[in-house]
Amino acid sequence: MKLFAVLFEDDRQNAAVIRKEYLERHFAFLEANAAAIRAAGPLSRQDDAFAGGLWLVEAKNADEVDRLVKEDPFWSAGLRKSVQILTWSQVFADGSRRI
Repeated sequence: MKLFAVLFEDDRQNAAVIRKEYLERHFAFLEANAAAIRAAGPLSRQDDAFAGGLWLVEAKNADEVDRLVKEDPFWSAGLRKSVQILTWSQVFADGSRRI
């Protein structure tokens, strides 16, 4: 298994309406996929406006991650403007090197 960082940029035009309508479905999706989606949360700009989101996902490959992204209710609702799926290697945590 590999670790992936998934960076989302949101469509700012309709973000507030979409978030309000789909938030509970989005949380239910995250909970149902908690074995793979290890951490998730919003990203904000300096003015506290939502900018997108970040997930840390454990999966065999980027195709698995892409499938998860496209199953998220926020994706199908059009909230996500773009997505980047990047392999991530943790080399430091809790004050210690991991390599």
